[in-house]
Amino acid sequence: MKLLLILPLLFINIVSFSQQTIYGNITHDNILRSYILYVPDIYSSNNDAPLVFNFHGYTSDAYSQMLYGDFRDIADTAGFLIVHPQGTLDFGGSTHFNVGWGGSFVDDIGFANKLLETISNEYNIDLNKVYSTGMSNGGYMSYSLACQLSDKIAAIASVTGAMTSYQYLNCNPQNTIPIMQIHGDNDLIVPYNGSSFSLSIDNIINYWVTHNNCNSTPAINILPDIITNDLSTVNHIIYNDCNNSITNELFLIYNGGHTWPGNPFFKSETNYDINASVEIWKFFSKYDINGLITPISILESNKEDYPSLIKIIDYFGREVKENKNQILFYIYDDGSVEKRLKL
Repeated sequence: MKLLLILPLLFINIVSFSQQTIYGNITHDNILRSYILYVPDIYSSNNDAPLVFNFHGYTSDAYSQMLYGDFRDIADTAGFLIVHPQGTLDFGGSTHFNVGWGGSFVDDIGFANKLLETISNEYNIDLNKVYSTGMSNGGYMSYSLACQLSDKIAAIASVTGAMTSYQYLNCNPQNTIPIMQIHGDNDLIVPYNGSSFSLSIDNIINYWVTHNNCNSTPAINILPDIITNDLSTVNHIIYNDCNNSITNELFLIYNGGHTWPGNPFFKSETNYDINASVEIWKFFSKYDINGLITPISILESNKEDYPSLIKIIDYFGREVKENKNQILFYIYDDGSVEKRLKL
């Protein structure tokens, strides 16, 4: 019942803040492109504001992403602007962003770059604090910006997205860039272990850990299973000691599907122990184009009130890696032990 009560509130928000929601168009490569820009009440032209790109998924649209991967309430407090770009139709007639998996010749990196220039000409944007996130195809698109526009993008976060082989082979980041990935191990659309059109999430994380010169041994934290009836749990995996004091982070959702965690449109495989939008902004807000903003210990900036994983053992006490179809015991630094069966 609580989830159902959220939906009318969404309608109220759209009406209440409609004067701050701007439907715009620009022309790039002789194509008329559209976008939705959200400007919070507290924005003032006297102060420079961060900007977040929020890309929709394959077959979706900018308006749906504004509601589904919603940052507006956060922006109302934190004061950043959100731009929701609209994809074009690929050769099959589906809305998309061109990330190199075929079916399109559209220059979406150039579109994003021109969109950034357009918005920064109209608003007082802090060009050291421009970020990108997105759902599925929008997550892939965020990786494209990390690869090709790292001199302008301070950090990215991908929710259920990945990298194509084309992106991997053509990735040319000029700077260190913080990366966050949020992904379910039961995602059937963009499989965690990879597919014919994308790399595995582990391979993607390893690529950025290497590029950013991070410690290859992560801190693994188990988050409290606050909502037990979503039938999923979350581990927060953090790679520290990267260049410029940044981190690479993964929220691994056990039994999580192809969804945006914490979204208000209930779906059975959605995790509600975290809210993806909240976690993404917490991550973005630590960084600008030069790395960690506040000169504090990166370990302190990622300190959390839940235990860290020490090791995984099987029934015979042997230390093992995660395996499917086997009962395993997770040993944490607070002395707790968790038994799991991963199918």
